[in-house]
Amino acid sequence: MANEKQNPTVTAFFDETTSTLSYVAADMESKVCVIIDPVLELEESSAEITTRGAAEILQHLRINELSCEYILETHAHADHLSAGYFLKRRLAAPIAIGQSIVDVQHVFAEMYSETPSFKRDGSQFDLLLTDGQKLALGRFCIEAMHVPGHTPACMAYKIGDAVFVGDTLFMPDSGTARCDFPGGSARALYHSIHRILALPAETRIFVCHDYQPNGRELAFEATVETHKQENVHVMDGVNESEFVSMRTARDAQLSTPRLMLPSMQVNIRAGALPVHPVSARPVITMPINAFSDVDVTELVENLDG
Repeated sequence: MANEKQNPTVTAFFDETTSTLSYVAADMESKVCVIIDPVLELEESSAEITTRGAAEILQHLRINELSCEYILETHAHADHLSAGYFLKRRLAAPIAIGQSIVDVQHVFAEMYSETPSFKRDGSQFDLLLTDGQKLALGRFCIEAMHVPGHTPACMAYKIGDAVFVGDTLFMPDSGTARCDFPGGSARALYHSIHRILALPAETRIFVCHDYQPNGRELAFEATVETHKQENVHVMDGVNESEFVSMRTARDAQLSTPRLMLPSMQVNIRAGALPVHPVSARPVITMPINAFSDVDVTELVENLDG
């Protein structure tokens, strides 16, 4: 059995509305930690944004006298708004994400008709991480792993015996994430997952979402060995062709995530809110029919000038 002193202490925070897990991984001896995938709450009907989940994380840090070294994003989330910028302002901790975020920014900057003032170089983030890059965390080392497939920019973070995989894997009874977003690839996801599953059998995998199928209790941690034996999409014996066929067919039946359009506009900004060009008030743009082939040009006022 692994020596607990050699592994981080992991605390999970669950946002029920989006079924999202955020984490604090800490070296309790050195009193330093990282925050992974924090969430802002958005009430769609009123466009109200709140910071309840982020406040819980801040309270946890205060109670345990932890200093935050980094805020890590596994990817630009399409199902919740990131609280990264909010927490950065309070903790003076840098926000890190994979360097391929620039590819995601280019796609969604066009979708939102962003002006040239919106930089498409990842500079909204403090650190753009490459595959294999390492960051110090007290007695531990954070190893960044590029795991594309769900999006081209997905990263996993290995800290001791724990690996935080974002949306690459779900719990074994839920399988894997969709791959039909811009730049996604079921084939790439298969190879990324098998890279994770090549880690030692006792490695703890922490997922970013748990949808609690069949009404079971919340779960967010399983070992590499458990995934290899029980993951309904990628257990031992499922080959690449079978996985790609399954994932492609499943993705074709999925609807656009409910919060995708609000989320992406914020998350490509590292969690900062866009502002209106005239009022300078926070505002989120909703491009009409962004994921539809239906022509709405006849409904656009003054289309010809």
